[in-house]
Amino acid sequence: MSKESPRVLHFFKTYYPDSFGGIEQVIFQLCKGTHRYGYTSEVLALSPNAHEEPIEVSGHLVHQAQLDFQLASTGFSLSAFGKFSALAKQADIIHLHYPWPFMDIVHFATRHGKPTVVTYHSDIIRQKVLLKLYRPLKNRFLASVDRIVATSPNYLATSPVLNRYRDKVVEITYGLDRSTYPSPAPELLAKWRSKVGGRFFLFVGMLRYYKGLHILLDAAQGIDYPIVIVGAGPIEAELKAQAARLGLRNIFFLGAVPDEDKVALLTLCYGVVFPSHLRSEAFGISLLEGAMYGKPMISSEIGTGTTFINIGDETGLVVPPSDPVALRQAMCYLWEHPDEAAEMGLRAEERYWKHFTAEQMVKSYVNLYDELVRNYHGAEH
Repeated sequence: MSKESPRVLHFFKTYYPDSFGGIEQVIFQLCKGTHRYGYTSEVLALSPNAHEEPIEVSGHLVHQAQLDFQLASTGFSLSAFGKFSALAKQADIIHLHYPWPFMDIVHFATRHGKPTVVTYHSDIIRQKVLLKLYRPLKNRFLASVDRIVATSPNYLATSPVLNRYRDKVVEITYGLDRSTYPSPAPELLAKWRSKVGGRFFLFVGMLRYYKGLHILLDAAQGIDYPIVIVGAGPIEAELKAQAARLGLRNIFFLGAVPDEDKVALLTLCYGVVFPSHLRSEAFGISLLEGAMYGKPMISSEIGTGTTFINIGDETGLVVPPSDPVALRQAMCYLWEHPDEAAEMGLRAEERYWKHFTAEQMVKSYVNLYDELVRNYHGAEH
């Protein structure tokens, strides 16, 4: 491919159309956004039902390798080695999305030799025993790449791993493009208003252990504000059992919903509640969506990007992690102070436009890609 139209290969364990999480949303925004600057992006991901031929998603190609098995939340695929190697030969930039230990193995096994960017989405928190075994590979992997992207100043300041590689770390925060979100029809808004009421707190996200939803359910005891939970995931049945055990009648588990329904709920909600309590939550894309839609937010202080999005007493309220009493008090405060809550929502949206648009994220990555392509071709001559 010519220098005028360089190619980027993104590699991550999951992607559209199989999975619609926060990292997938970031990759999607980068593929769409960098295209405007002359870059061609392709994505390789694992899939339990992999297509042989690439799938087109909004103007970029998605390649799938067959997911063979999972170990400790890490997907493995034999066919990924060949597919990655072939795609890497065509690419000018390899863009990897950490953490995913299998990706490190593929990176070394294929010896692609291309400039490599790693977006560092999160420290590894849960797998403490396996982390000890993985650490030598992790250190070798991060030492081998050209640039590591930290997604917020908060995470960079509090991650020992990132600080170890400080000389190659650049800071580029996530961004969203409001124009790529659908506009919900009036009848859809009316449908949801009739189902969940005109005033409710909203959580959107995968139902995973680090999202703190068990804390939210504990906090919901003794209050009758409607709380809408959008998303599916491995702990869904566990959370529903907890809600039943606590006798909660104000919780709406909606499961995964189409984008237009999600946007309708974001438009209607009173505030966004985001109780993630562990550093596995490095940023919080759905928290940022709340800011983009001008909603006051409640989040926990866990030393990550959540508190870069939500500034305590400015754009919402910030509470200690794993503290259902503090979380309940924060919900009560916003509920009982609608004027102040509305002002926080306005400031949240102002902060989105100032710091978190997709265009700002894309420009920063394009500058990084340009630098790496220049350096690579300079080294060739």
